[in-house]
Amino acid sequence: MLKSLVNKYNIAGPRYTSYPTVPYWNQESFSLKKWKSSLIQSFKESNSKEGISIYIHLPFCESLCTFCGCNKRITKQHSVESPYINAVLKEWQLYLELFDEKPVIKELHLGGGTPTFFSPENLKHLILEILRTSELADGHEFSFEGHPNNTTREHLQALFDVGFRRVSYGVQDYNETVQKAIHRIQPFKNVKQATELAREIGYTSVGHDIIFGLPFQTLEHVEETILKTKELLPDRLAFYSYAHVPWIKGNGQRGFNDTDLPSAELKRNQYELGKELLAEVGYEEIGMDHFALTTDSLYQSMTHGDLHRNFMGYTASKTQAMIGLGVSSISDSWYGFAQNVKGIESYYNLLKDNIIPVYRGHILNDEDLTIRKHILNLMCRFETSWTKDWLYFDELPDALILLKEMKKDGLLQVYSNKIEVTKKGQPFVRNICMAFDVLLQRKQPDTQLFSMTV
Repeated sequence: MLKSLVNKYNIAGPRYTSYPTVPYWNQESFSLKKWKSSLIQSFKESNSKEGISIYIHLPFCESLCTFCGCNKRITKQHSVESPYINAVLKEWQLYLELFDEKPVIKELHLGGGTPTFFSPENLKHLILEILRTSELADGHEFSFEGHPNNTTREHLQALFDVGFRRVSYGVQDYNETVQKAIHRIQPFKNVKQATELAREIGYTSVGHDIIFGLPFQTLEHVEETILKTKELLPDRLAFYSYAHVPWIKGNGQRGFNDTDLPSAELKRNQYELGKELLAEVGYEEIGMDHFALTTDSLYQSMTHGDLHRNFMGYTASKTQAMIGLGVSSISDSWYGFAQNVKGIESYYNLLKDNIIPVYRGHILNDEDLTIRKHILNLMCRFETSWTKDWLYFDELPDALILLKEMKKDGLLQVYSNKIEVTKKGQPFVRNICMAFDVLLQRKQPDTQLFSMTV
């Protein structure tokens, strides 16, 4: 049965870290002026109540991992650190000038690239400068992505000293053949050391990222990786499907042939095996492709109904406004999205002219906002509801028609004004969201824009 469902629903589809998805942003009606207005409105509505989130993209890596779809710059020259941090702080200053009160930071995350490419001193300086011009919300959470091979005690201590309590390490897979294929050689002892160092210093949440569907990866490799993971028992896990999108990301994902990738059926079996092994030691599934121990804030946010999803993935708290700093970062005012330029030189040049370095975005209309709520409900709570007065949209009957086959296959239950995703349907939640994605339904892409859903 699983095999037939995988074959049936394994199609290209968005991961829904936003709605509308980036390929469907209306850039003709977007402008930097409109983006600023939407952010100012959001800031006034939410800063004093819940605070804001900040995402900082640190793009540098010393070597290229061929599974990676992130925006990165490969270099071993660490002289790039200070100019980049100064530019990020300049961008932050330009945002500060839009507001009439100090931002209250609820959540801050350092992503990459490799954030630990930067020295502990430079990272600490970056955060201290941001903290100097802002306030902290109660229950704030600071986190960063660490590379197990180069996250030192000094990195962990410096970031702990300025408020970081959560770190996630990219593990991917422990098998040497797989690691060679993705150019990410990383012994278990390095992950073990980085995990134990974080706990020794006082980090309250240590996460691991594991990927299935990698080149040459077998069921046995996934089992080996999960069993080693159980030895360290990270507080939360991202266990997700490799997104093979070389037509978008360029040569970085062409370090192997398509024939070296597991089949859709094998990928699904890898996921089901991993999920079963994780459940045996107390991990709870959170939303799509995430797991956490019951002591972790991600699990607690799910039980309290506070789980949120944005460009950082699943988060334990929601803020209406999220400011993205650094090249390619995406900001979210709830009413609009804005993405920074991807080239470092362009980024520097715009900041030199005192221009917030946005190059594209989307301002949401009323329909967008309604659909966005439905998709967030489905991705975070596996259900959504509506009445004629609340969350109803003109094409809802068409969406329900598209869901009939999924209902027949037992993936969801449909009621008069509500749908609920079943346990059987949770692995196919992206497919279910696609029925609500009216922009996708109105204009199916001519070429493949998204990774496969399975």
